[in-house]
This record gives sequence, structure tokens and C-alpha cells, in this order.
Amino acid sequence: MRIVHGVWDGDALAVWAEGVPAAGGETGSGDGRPRAHPFAVDARGLRALAGTADAGPDAEVRAAHLDLTLPGSVDAPSASTGAPEAGPAAVHPWRVPVLRLGAARAEEFLNRADRTDAGPSLAHLRAVRDFAELLVRSGCVLPDLVGDPLRARWRPAPLDWAEEHLAALTAALPPSARAHLPGRAPDAVARACVLAPLELLTDAVARRLAEDRSAGAGRTDPRPGRRLAAALTGGDTRVDADTAARLRGPLREWRSRVRGAGRAALLFLLREPDREGPWAVEFWVRSVADPGLRLPLEQVWRGEGAAWLPADVGTTALADLRRAARHHPPLRRALGDLAPTRLLLRTEEAQEFVTGAAPRLSAAGFAVVLPELRSGLGLRVRVEEPPRRRRGGGVGPSELVDVSFEALLRGGGEGPGTPLTEEELDELAELARLKRSLVRVRGRWMEVDPERLGAALDLVRRRGGRRMRTDEALRTALGAPGSAPLPVADAVASGPLGALLDGGTRAEPRPMGTPPGFGGTLRPYQDRGASWLRFLGELGLGAVLADDMGLGKTVQLLALLTDERAHGAAPGPTLLVCPVSLVGNWRREAERFAPSLRVHVQHGPDRPTGNALARLVGACDLVVTTYGVVSRDGEELAGMPWHRVVCDEAQALKNAGTRQARAVRALPAATRIALTGTPVENNLGELWSVMEFANPGLLGTAAAFEAAVEGEEGPDTGLVRRMTGPFVLRRLKTDRSIIADLPEKTEMRTWCTLTPEQASLYKAVVDDMGERMAEATEKERRGLVLATMSRLKQICNHPAQFLGDGSALPGRSGKLERLESILGEAAAEGDKALCFTQYARFGERLEPYLRSRLGVPVLWLHGGTPRAERERMTELFQTLDGPAVFLLSLKAAGTGLNLTAANHVVHVDRWWNPAVEDQATDRAFRIGQRRDVQVRKLVCVGTVEERVDEMIERKSALADSAVATGEAWLAGLSVEDLREVVRLSPEAVAG
Repeated sequence: MRIVHGVWDGDALAVWAEGVPAAGGETGSGDGRPRAHPFAVDARGLRALAGTADAGPDAEVRAAHLDLTLPGSVDAPSASTGAPEAGPAAVHPWRVPVLRLGAARAEEFLNRADRTDAGPSLAHLRAVRDFAELLVRSGCVLPDLVGDPLRARWRPAPLDWAEEHLAALTAALPPSARAHLPGRAPDAVARACVLAPLELLTDAVARRLAEDRSAGAGRTDPRPGRRLAAALTGGDTRVDADTAARLRGPLREWRSRVRGAGRAALLFLLREPDREGPWAVEFWVRSVADPGLRLPLEQVWRGEGAAWLPADVGTTALADLRRAARHHPPLRRALGDLAPTRLLLRTEEAQEFVTGAAPRLSAAGFAVVLPELRSGLGLRVRVEEPPRRRRGGGVGPSELVDVSFEALLRGGGEGPGTPLTEEELDELAELARLKRSLVRVRGRWMEVDPERLGAALDLVRRRGGRRMRTDEALRTALGAPGSAPLPVADAVASGPLGALLDGGTRAEPRPMGTPPGFGGTLRPYQDRGASWLRFLGELGLGAVLADDMGLGKTVQLLALLTDERAHGAAPGPTLLVCPVSLVGNWRREAERFAPSLRVHVQHGPDRPTGNALARLVGACDLVVTTYGVVSRDGEELAGMPWHRVVCDEAQALKNAGTRQARAVRALPAATRIALTGTPVENNLGELWSVMEFANPGLLGTAAAFEAAVEGEEGPDTGLVRRMTGPFVLRRLKTDRSIIADLPEKTEMRTWCTLTPEQASLYKAVVDDMGERMAEATEKERRGLVLATMSRLKQICNHPAQFLGDGSALPGRSGKLERLESILGEAAAEGDKALCFTQYARFGERLEPYLRSRLGVPVLWLHGGTPRAERERMTELFQTLDGPAVFLLSLKAAGTGLNLTAANHVVHVDRWWNPAVEDQATDRAFRIGQRRDVQVRKLVCVGTVEERVDEMIERKSALADSAVATGEAWLAGLSVEDLREVVRLSPEAVAG
């Protein structure tokens, strides 16, 4: 006779069996070491009885061995009969072959018809599985997030009746079910042999029952709830970090509500005293099913609230109070009352309740309500400039200013608050000395940090104030991280610093007007921008001119330099650092607008060095160089007497730790200017990096800045504006109050379909991704995602691009056909068009093809185009009569070009970063454009292009772009989301 056993070992059911004694089997040695069980069925036999003999490789089924402690003699264990096991007997260790079944396989195995050969341990696990199915079919399960990495799992709901059934299962646990856990404590055995299998079997049952209901259902909703639902019904249980962060709180609350369904729960409400009386923790009961229904326990004892309270509410409340006293022992004082209603506390005890007991009680599942105790204390900072001004009328960043502080009590009004009296300061100082965190000011209780309060009062009591460097005083007045012990509620300053802190409301920078010798006329907003740059420079402060692309940042800087030369105000030359593609543009613009400036271009293999460079720099107003030259010649350039360092396209500094960014920051200068149309492309850390160049140290360290501005619900943009606003000037072309004569820009999606050949290639790549994703590690997965996205984009462009075989282009791509149509219409109207692609090799093939099909000039600019040829093509396109097409590599031509001769812009393939695409579009949509600009973004319907386009629209919140450069951010998507993103819809293929 064969007996089948099963024990739960970790995360799997270990099945073993005993039958006819094996011939020549080993017997025990008597030395305590496990020997082979002489009657155990081997692995092949186990697979046969488990129904997996013919199955292929399966991660859910694995042969192994397990050590058991079984009754019997030292020579052999007692043979099982399937009868209930008798009392204590001598036990010895034996090793048996087992078949380890994962949760899903174990649930399937246990779900079969009752086995006549099942031993007591297997029968008990069958009862655990039946209880799991009862929970699922009764709806007594809840979703949860477990493990690292996080995975979704169905778990039993913590209900009273379920706990009673669980206790019965634990009491009925047979000895053979714990034979693999000798010497373990009873609670450890219960967790391993009952709780663990119940958890995993509940999840397996719930998934099996949900499988039929979810089969074939589309999962197109990207919301966290749908992502969780997918992980709870599919084979892939992983949950991405973003979804987990959004759902962790609601899931915890859900479990808390279910635990109290049908009963009242105890709630602790802390009452602050009206005057100097004691604090009180009041005991209330609330309906867990409807937390809005609350009643003081005092009224419960009087028999009130019977309409909605269960009959045993008093007994439950006392039991909860006893349990709560384990987390906060002073509650035991209330248990001495026959009908407890509250606990009275001294202020010191209330302080401990707020800081220590409340978090512990909340963690234990109790509801705690605290009074509004946020601190209402703040500081007013006064900055007084010294009577002696530096050259130019400003205050240098390293000069000393007088700074004093005043303590304020902030109220609910619009003002910063009212000053505290001497008596109030004395009282607060004493409370801070006593380490009191609960303080009462003017009848209002508030919670403060004693250490920070003491430090703030020490600042306030320095009647003469203190001396600070100007930059340190500004950091303090702006409330930069770590600059003051209490929040800065108000800042008052005299002179130019006051105008700066007031945001220009009290004293606008004096207008510059069009400087003498300037070859043009400044628009009003350009005059204000150049005046603002001069204003900050006179203060010795750096500036970030972040005007939208095409508003003339170049012109504003050249006007500033021309004004300084005309008035002899510049004590030294300006070094301008820009991408190599913009060197020629700066030279030409300087010749056009600022012919009086002495300009030198420090670039190329023959650039001067040593004394020759020093002599040139001394005789120049403006030296133009590149980021690459600064990286290579940084030490030599740092030795030159720069008055100002300017970075154009300053987003090149967004990664603060790069060699390039470090080299630029190391250049010494009296003042600095950053020019950028996109101060934030991806995150606020990039803004910190640009500001660190313009005003080193003003925002503190990158970590401190991030900690200060990043909250649980996203960045505190108000705090960011306050800290950076005085130094960042940003105007948009779309703001008609800034510029009223710029034509309209019309953006549109142009939908394309795939040819059957494209659809076939697309599906093959998607299927290949699915197979490889299942076996990939996390590191491999990222590379696989990025490679797949690139391959799919190439297929959407043209099969020949993907195959790389040089095959013919006509008739094989719906996108190419649509591109021809758009450009053909533009050419027929006599218009010029810009076409951007991120693939240089594809551009090389498009150039001759479009020229032959359209019959108009087609220019091609890419990263390998020499600077001189680049400038020649730009000039040709701008002056050419009649229609033309300028085909451009997005990465090489997305910035620095003025191509206003074009009034059509076509993005052939998407970079998947709105900021980068907008920069490219602004080659045509900028000052000098006289016609409306039509921008078309080609998107293949029903493919990855359409779905990523939708995701970008949802993510474009932070500085018009919170999506990482290129498609790198897609690597963080969950597998389920990736499958949805790359899915090929029927409408993708032309009928």
C-alpha cells in the first residue's frame, strides 16, 4: 500500500510518498545523521502520482530531498497506514525524495478528488486549501503588495470568524505535517505549516478563479488600479514602484476597514487645554464600516448610540483599550475606572503622546486624532547694505552685509505675521531650554523643534545682528535649505537687494534702451531682459535668462556687452561657452548687432595658447569658445582675467557631475550668465545644476535642494519659484503680452498606417521581445526594452531602415508615402520645409529619394557636417528662391539654427521628448518668421508611436516636459504596460 504525504516547506508543497520497502535500502546508523528512507518513492514515481511525468521543464515543479524526523526504530521508520497517528514514540532523522510544487501547482494537486492514499499531513493541507477557496468564494480576500521586488498577492481578510477557523486548523495540525521542523516553537510551526500555505494557496485559488473571467479582456487602462488588477490575475505578479507608491496607502486603509467590519473600533482624540489645565486623551468609538459615525465612549456607557452600535461595543472597547495599553502604558491608568472615558495628561506627557505614542498606536491599527499643532513661528530677515558700494553700484557676493532677525507669529491672514514681545521670547527660550516641543503662544498651542527654536531665538537676541556675505544673506532671505532654523516668513532689504527680493515690485531695473553702436532696435521685452542682466551683474550675482527659443537671448546679451563697452563699465572680457554648432552663429550675430565689440573665436586645432592667448584675451570684449575646448583647456582658461562667463544652451550643464560641467564651473569670474530655452527638461535637479553654475552655493547642495523641494505629492513648485525666481527670467513666445507680432504655430498629428510588410516585421519583433523578456534579468531587461523600441520605430519609418539591406524605398512604407504627400503639397505652394529625423542613416537614404521624387532642392545636415558646410547650407536655404526641403538630424540640428525661411516643420520620427522636439521646431518658429508655421508629427496609428505619444501628453507637466530624454524612461515600465505599449492594433494596417 502506498501513502502520500505533503509538508509545506517555505514557498512550496513538498510531496513525498512511501510504499513497498526498497530492496537493499539503507537503514539508520544511530549517529543522528539522516539516512535514506527505505520505503520512500523515488522522484520518477512522485512525478507519476503528481501527474507531471510527461511535462516539460517547469519552474513550479522541482525534484529535491528533504530531511524529516519520523517515529520508528534506529533501523527503519515505522510504516504509515494512513490511520491517525498515535502518541509519542522514538523519532529519528530520515532523508526522503520530494517533489516541490509551487503555489499554483500545489493548489491544483490538492484540488483533485479526495485521495484514498493521502496521509494525515496531506489531508490537513487539503483542508487548508478548502479553507482558502472558502475565503475567496466568500469575498474574504484583499489585494496586497509583498516582497522585494514588490509583487501583487491576494491575502485572506483579517476577519474574526476567519481567525477562529484558522485557530482550529492550527490545533488540528498532525505531527507528520511538522516532521521537517523538529524543535521549532509552536508559533513558528503554526506560521510555517498553516499561515504560510494559507496565504499562498489563497492567492493561487483567487488567480485560478479569476483567470476565466479575465481571459480576453483588454488591459489598456494605465491607472495604478488596473496595473494592480493585471498583476493579480496574470502570470506576471510584479508591480512597478510608481504603482506601488500610489496604492500602498489605500490598500492599508482597505485592510483596516475590513478588519473592523461589523464592529466598533476605539479611537483616541487628543484635546488641548483651554488655558493651563491638563490635556485629555478622549476615548471614542467609531463604526469601521462607516468611519464618519463616531461617539464618545462616555455616551456609550450611558446607553446612547444603540441604533448603529453592536451590542458588545463596551466589551470590545475595553479589550481594545487593554491592547492599546501595551503600546502606551499610561493608558493603564484609565483601565482602573469601571467605565473609562479619558486619560488626563500633563504637558510633558502630551508631548510624548504626540511624538511617540500616537505613531505607535497608529501603526498598531488604532485611529488617533491630534489637534492642529503645526508651528506658527517664523522669521523676518533684514539685510542692510554697507554704505560703501563696489564699482558699478552693486554689492559683491563676497562682501559683508548686516543681517538681523525678528521672530514672528504667523496667523491665517495674508501678511507675514506679527512680532513676538520680549516676554514671549523669554518664555519660549525657557521652553526651548527644557526641550519642550509643545508650546503655547498667545493662547495657541503649536509643535516646534526645541533645538531649532533655540537656535532661532539665539539669532533674534543678537541685537546688533550679524555680518554675512551677500550670497549667504540672500540664501537666508530666500529660505534656501538649511539657511535658517525657522521658516523665513518675510525678508526686508535696502537698495538693490531690496528690489531683487521684492521681485521688481518696488524698483524696476533702470531701462537700458538701445545702446549706442548697437546694430538694431531692442524690443521692449528685450530691453527689460538686458536691463535685468545688467542689474544682477551690478549686484555681483549670476542670472539665468531662460526665454523661450527664438525670443532673442543672443541679442539681449550682445546689447548688454555693447552697453558696457559704450560706457566703459566692463572691467574685463566676457567668455562665452557654447556648442560647436553655434560658434559661427555667435560670430555672425556679433558682427551684425555689435560691430564695435572686439571678438575672438577660441576654437580649432590652431587656436592660440599661452602668452598669445593672454594677449588676445586682454584686447577682447568677447571670447567665444566651446564646451569641448573648456573641457580640454580648462586649466589655461581658468587663469585668464574673465569679468563674466556665459554659457549658451546651458542645459549642457544639467548633469552636474560630468567633466564638462565641472570644468565650466571652475572658470573664475565676477559674474555668470546661463542662457537656455529649457531650464528644466526632465527634473528639478537640472535646474539646480544650472543655478549652481550661475550662483555657486546659493541653493545649497543638490541633496539638500532636492530634500527641500521634493514632497510626497511631487515638487513644491512654489518653494522652487521663491528660491530661484529672483535669478531666473523666463518669457514665452505664446504670451501675447511679451510679443504680439509673432505669427501662429499650428501643431498637428499626422496619422500613418503600416504596409503588410511593416506589420509582419513589427509583429515578429514584438513576439521576440515577449519571449526574451521572460528570461531576462533586470539589467538585461532595460537594454532589451530600449533595443526593441528602436527597432519598432525603424520599422514604422521603413522596412529598409530596419533591415539595413539597401533595398528599394518606394511602395513599402505608409509613413514615407505620407511624407511625400506633405512635402509635395508644400512644394506646390512654393513653400520651404524642415524635416527632422533622429536616424542619420535613414536621412542619407531620404535625401536622394526626396530630391528625385519632389524635383526641388533637398539639403541634408547631420552630425558629421563640417561647421563651414553647415553655415553654407543654412545661408543657402535662407536665401534660395522657390521651394526647398532641409532634411536635418534632430540631435545635430535641434538647436542654434535660424531657418525662418521655412514655414513647414515635419518630425518624421519622434524623439519622445517634447522639449527636444520644441527646440527643433523653433528653428523656424522664432523672431524673423513672418508666416504661420505648420508643425506635423508623423505617428503610425495603432503602434508604439501612438501609445507613447499619448503617454507623453499625460506626463508633460514639469516645465513642459517631465519625460526623460529619448526613450530611456520607457525601460522603467512594467512588463504588462510594455506589452500594451508595443501591441499592434488592427487599425495599424491599411485595409
